[in-house]
Amino acid sequence: MSDTITDPTTDPTTATDADNPYRDIEGYVPREIAVDDLGGQSLDDAFAATMVSVEDGQLVEGSVVKVDRDEVLLDIGYKSEGVIPSRELSIRNDIDPSEVVTLGERIEALVLQKEDKEGRLILSKKRAQYERAWGKIEEVKEAEGVVKGLVIEVVKGGLIVDIGLRGFLPASLVELRRVRDLQPYVGKELEAKIIELDKNRNNVVLSRRAWLEETQKEQREEFLDNLKPGERRKGVVSSVVNFGAFVDLGGMDGLVHVSELSWKHVDHPSSVVSVGDEIDVEVLEVDLDRERISLSLKATQQDPWQEFATSHRVGELVYGRVTKLVPFGAFVQVGESIEGLVHISEMSAHHVDLPEQVVTPGEELWVKIIDIDLQRRRISLSIKQAAEGGVVAAEYQEHFGEQNYDDEGNYIGPALELDPEAAAELDKAWAAYEGGEVDEGPGAVGAPADSEDDTDD
Repeated sequence: MSDTITDPTTDPTTATDADNPYRDIEGYVPREIAVDDLGGQSLDDAFAATMVSVEDGQLVEGSVVKVDRDEVLLDIGYKSEGVIPSRELSIRNDIDPSEVVTLGERIEALVLQKEDKEGRLILSKKRAQYERAWGKIEEVKEAEGVVKGLVIEVVKGGLIVDIGLRGFLPASLVELRRVRDLQPYVGKELEAKIIELDKNRNNVVLSRRAWLEETQKEQREEFLDNLKPGERRKGVVSSVVNFGAFVDLGGMDGLVHVSELSWKHVDHPSSVVSVGDEIDVEVLEVDLDRERISLSLKATQQDPWQEFATSHRVGELVYGRVTKLVPFGAFVQVGESIEGLVHISEMSAHHVDLPEQVVTPGEELWVKIIDIDLQRRRISLSIKQAAEGGVVAAEYQEHFGEQNYDDEGNYIGPALELDPEAAAELDKAWAAYEGGEVDEGPGAVGAPADSEDDTDD
C-alpha cells in the first residue's frame, strides 16, 4: 500500500465540496466524476441490451474466429459464438472447412437453431448462400441471362454446377452434341442458360448448349450458308442412334439417316459406323430455318445397281441364291444387295403351280438375265432360259477358267458349279431337269419340272 497522503485541496478525486478552495469563484462548475447513464436498469440488463438478437431463419453476418475439421465458429456479436457444422458450409460434399473459409473472414450465415440441446447457436453458410442465390438466379432467369459456376460433381445423367446452389446440367445439354465422358468437366467453370427453375422442389436445370447456340449463332449461320447440297465433306461420327448417325462436319453436326448409311439393308446403324470413325459424306439438304443438315454415306459409295448394270448385260448367265418365295415367283440374289425376280412363268419349261415346286429358299442355281431396269431397280431373271445355256458373266468365266469358254464366251467346260465337289449334284440336277423330276439340290442349274416320272437318257 502506498504511504502517500493525498491533499484534498489539490486532488479532486478525494476533495469534497466543503474542501474545494474554488467553490466561491464566480462561474466555476465542478467536473462530474461519474455519470449514471443506465437509466435505472441493472448492469446485467444493460449488458444483455448490447447483444445481437437472433431468430430461427434469420440471416446474420460475422467473423470467422475458429476453423476446425468438423465445424467453424462465427462471432456475430451474440452472447456466444455461432457454430457452423462442416456439412452446412458448402453445397459441395465432403469438403475441408479450411478450403471454404479463413480466420478473420466475414461471412453471411442463416440461423438454423437459436439454441440446441447444448445451448449452442447453430448456423448455416450454405443456406444463407442458397437464399441469396435464389434471388439472383430468379433475376437472371427473368432477364434470360447467363450464370457461371464450377462443375463440382458428376451424377447420373449429367453434371452438378455450383451457382450458389446445386444447378443440374444434363449430359445432353453440355455441348452442341451429347458428351459421353463427363469426368473431364469436373473442376471447370462453365457458363449456361437457366431453362427450368422451381424453388419449391429445389430444382434448377441448366443448358450450356443453349448458351453455345446463342453465342455461336453467327458462326453457324455462316457455316450453313457455305454448305451446299451435293458437296462432299469429311466428318467424324459423333454419336450413333437407332435412326442413324450424327457426323461432326467441323462446325456443326449433320444426320445420316439409317436409310442413307448403306446400299444394303441396315439392321442398326452401329453395324455400319462407330463413334470416332472418320468418313466421307455427301450433303443432301441444308435446312437454314431449323439449322439441320441431312447427309448421306451411301451417296459416296458405288451404287451396286449401277455397278451391276455396267458389268452385266441381258442374256448373260449369273449364279444366285434364292432368298424369298412369293406366289408369282422367286427372288434370287445375284450380287451384293442385288435381287432379281424369277417370274413363275420363267421357272420351268413345264407348267408350275407354285414356286416351291421348283426352288427352295437358300438354294443356289444359275439364272439368265432377261431384263435390267436400272431406273426402277428391277432385274428379271429366268431359270428356264438358263437351262438352254448362254454366255456366262465375266466374273464366273474368270473363276472357272478361260479354257471352259469358246470365242463367243459360251460355256463349253464341265458341269457348272462354284465348288468342284458339287459336280455330282450338278449332273444330278441336269438329269432331273431333263427327266422331269423335281430336284431340290443346292447346285441345280436348270428348273426342275413338276413331273415325277423318271426318264433315262
